[in-house]
Amino acid sequence: MDVSHLHNAFYNTITFPVKTPVFHSFSLCNPLLLKTIRASNPPLNPNATGVPVDLQSETLRALEWKSVCLQLSAFTSTTMAMNLSINGNVPSGQNQEESEKLLDQTSASVELPNPLDFSNIQDLTEILNTSISGKLCTIQELCTVSQTLRSAKRVLNQLMEISSDGSLKRYSPLLDILHGTDFLPGIEGKIGFCLECNLSVILDRASTNLEKIRFARKKNMENLENLLKQISIRVSQAGGIDTPLVTRRRARMCVGIRATHRSLLPGAIILDTSGSGATYFVEPKEAIELNNMEVSLSGSEKAEELSILGILTSEIAAAKSRIGILMDRIMELDLASARGSYARSLNGVRPIFSRNLPKFIRVHGNEGIETFKKQNLTANTPEERDLAVDIEGIRHPLLLKSKDNNEEFEVVPVDIKVKKRTRVVVISGPNTGGKTATMKTLGLASLMSKAGMFLPAKNRAKLPWFDCVLADIGDHQSLEHNLSTFSGHISRLCKILEVASNESLVLIDEIGNGTDPSEGVVLSTSILQHLAGLTNLTVVTTHFEDLSILKDGDIRFENAAMEFDLKTLQPTYRIMWGSKGNSNALSIAKSLGLDQAVLDRAHAWVEKLMPEKQRKRKGLLYQSLMEQRERLEAQARKATFLSLQIKKLYHEILQEAEDLDKREASLKSMEVKKVQNEIKMAALEMDGIIMEVEKKLSNSSLDRFNSLHRESEAAIASVVEKHCARDKSLLETEPDHSNSYIPQIGDHVRIKGLGEKLAVVVEAPLDDGSMLIQYGKMRMRVKRDDIKVISGSKQNAKAASASGLRSQVIRKNMKESSTKPDKDGEVPFGPAVRTSKNTVDLRGLRVEEASHHLNIALSTTSSYGVLFIVHGIGTGPLIWEYDRAVLGGLNTLLNCPAGSESRSIQRYLDMSIF
Repeated sequence: MDVSHLHNAFYNTITFPVKTPVFHSFSLCNPLLLKTIRASNPPLNPNATGVPVDLQSETLRALEWKSVCLQLSAFTSTTMAMNLSINGNVPSGQNQEESEKLLDQTSASVELPNPLDFSNIQDLTEILNTSISGKLCTIQELCTVSQTLRSAKRVLNQLMEISSDGSLKRYSPLLDILHGTDFLPGIEGKIGFCLECNLSVILDRASTNLEKIRFARKKNMENLENLLKQISIRVSQAGGIDTPLVTRRRARMCVGIRATHRSLLPGAIILDTSGSGATYFVEPKEAIELNNMEVSLSGSEKAEELSILGILTSEIAAAKSRIGILMDRIMELDLASARGSYARSLNGVRPIFSRNLPKFIRVHGNEGIETFKKQNLTANTPEERDLAVDIEGIRHPLLLKSKDNNEEFEVVPVDIKVKKRTRVVVISGPNTGGKTATMKTLGLASLMSKAGMFLPAKNRAKLPWFDCVLADIGDHQSLEHNLSTFSGHISRLCKILEVASNESLVLIDEIGNGTDPSEGVVLSTSILQHLAGLTNLTVVTTHFEDLSILKDGDIRFENAAMEFDLKTLQPTYRIMWGSKGNSNALSIAKSLGLDQAVLDRAHAWVEKLMPEKQRKRKGLLYQSLMEQRERLEAQARKATFLSLQIKKLYHEILQEAEDLDKREASLKSMEVKKVQNEIKMAALEMDGIIMEVEKKLSNSSLDRFNSLHRESEAAIASVVEKHCARDKSLLETEPDHSNSYIPQIGDHVRIKGLGEKLAVVVEAPLDDGSMLIQYGKMRMRVKRDDIKVISGSKQNAKAASASGLRSQVIRKNMKESSTKPDKDGEVPFGPAVRTSKNTVDLRGLRVEEASHHLNIALSTTSSYGVLFIVHGIGTGPLIWEYDRAVLGGLNTLLNCPAGSESRSIQRYLDMSIF
């Protein structure tokens, strides 16, 4: 078999620059590459790998890490990444640098404009195992390999296209995953050249022998079919069968004939009979040689096809390592993309790893008690003020998903703040108060950060990089292993103390529980002091109040308490750092329905055991702190509300200022065009007059020169008067004493700066003499000296004076209402600044229309907003009916009770402009 052209045409594979192999923790999931990777890249952190498997698995189970990975699996695209996530084997960094690299990949995935397309990428593990076991791969399996390689290359092309707009640096963490990866275009090309995947057949061009065999078989089949057709027609004509029939039986071509007419084909071989036995399927003796040739060629074709499949299978087996590396890289990229989608769903923030914590030295104090202080640091250095753990508003990711399924479920965010000097945090507080949930949240935050996941927190999330997280949470009682609750607890603590390092996070729930309280306190104190010098950070929960005293003599210890509302007897699930919490067991028992007589006896014992002064001091201090916090929260809410109102008003004024600038430019442009048109018209009229005079001069004698000169001067004077003194009657104003008249709302005035244009006063003059006028759709504020009053407007001077007085009262009321707080201490109205959005113009409307527009405007005004109402001035019955209708609608909208119309009218006047 000649397959040399296969090697000549497609064996030259495309190579890529290959970097030094980098250890990726996810590669451990691929058994094909495990030996190679471990040999070239030993584990970077032996301490992390030294944790016993049972202890690590129990810790992950206690923290519900597998459930978080299950949430991540919903965002994966390939079966490889999905199976890895479902099993809880999401890779994490073996050191801080690797975790930072995973976070960089997640950040790049978050910024992807479109999700990456991982379609048609299949898990090739089984196919690779088949190829190296000596079995032949089927056509479908070979096509799956080709399709996967082609789709993997498509993902790289998609990333390159996204990065082509100058964002190469932004997406470089994702591109680095596929950098130096061999996409095996040679194997893909060979499979595509030899196979037709849509039809699942091997093409003739796969080899020269196959092409020759198929050509010979086709020719032989044509001869055989023609021969059998002729024989079948001859049999049919002789009455041996109704219709000529050529078919295949037992892999040989034959014809159909009635059993009674078998003699028509002497020497024929019976291959089969019909169900009734009336028809024989016979092979004529003339077709035996051709049928033998068909069977021979068919066998040769099958052997050649198997040979081609064997060659392609051997190609895949030889490239199993490169294919495995490619699949690992694709899986890593899919996981990075899934982390980005998961971060967007959580609205998460990227965690920041804090610097190494400061070292401590032992100091022997009074009575031989050892205390600790920080080495080479003073209390006022920035390192002292920094927090090692600073996570604001973090929520448990599993609780967030529970909230999605239950709208009434509220997740209370928790602030976790641990100073750099702290080694042990003791959390106390009531049962069901959230102590264990807070501790689990910190543990999950550490695991998620190591795995490159964003945290469901608010503004910031800073924490150290922990080499491992060790947890003792839950009851470890075991009848099978003869362990009590206390024995199981101590057994776990022994394992933790054996493997914990100075970069470990240790979480212990209810330390020292399950034994005598006095001995439990002593044992817990000793264990915590040992962990303070051993681990990076240890967080424990307890009901032992004596453990909170450790902070007094050792700065490595810090206290925290879960808040409990004594009024509602319910926990608030908020943590108070630096405080000692009470268990509130009696309050919780009361809320759960315990007999009051039992509670009374318990309170009597508490009073005997607790000194009166200490109980009173704690109660007063707690009450004072709670009242102060409530006041601060109220002030913060009020400040936030006012800030939002001011920002909204600022944007409205800014928008109106932009609109005014645009309208002013438009008006100026129109005026310029109008003046230019008038100049053109005057020039045309002048040219006409000059042409007419010249014509008359050419046809007249010299004695008419003077008369023509006078006529031309009169015509020119009329043109000048026409364009310069238009509407002369409107320009007449009152004598000089008109300057003492103060224009009022509704007066018609002329603007000196705009060519004596006619405008209307829409707002009474202010104390400085300026007033707001409207020209067309444009409003502007001008000085008294920049306008001329039209004489016809003075007949309304009395009404306008009254209106001006009322406007001054309104402005005063608006100013007072915008600054004076009400009885509840809140500002009744927002800033009294007029904009187009808080103004309703009712001028020119009838009473019914004005009432309808006013009702709509009042319904859309917020409770603390200011509404400006603009309407005309009248003296007839219509204005009184209008006022009654408007004020009646206002009373209805304000829900005014009987007898309060005066207050409603006063508020109406406060919000109106007449």
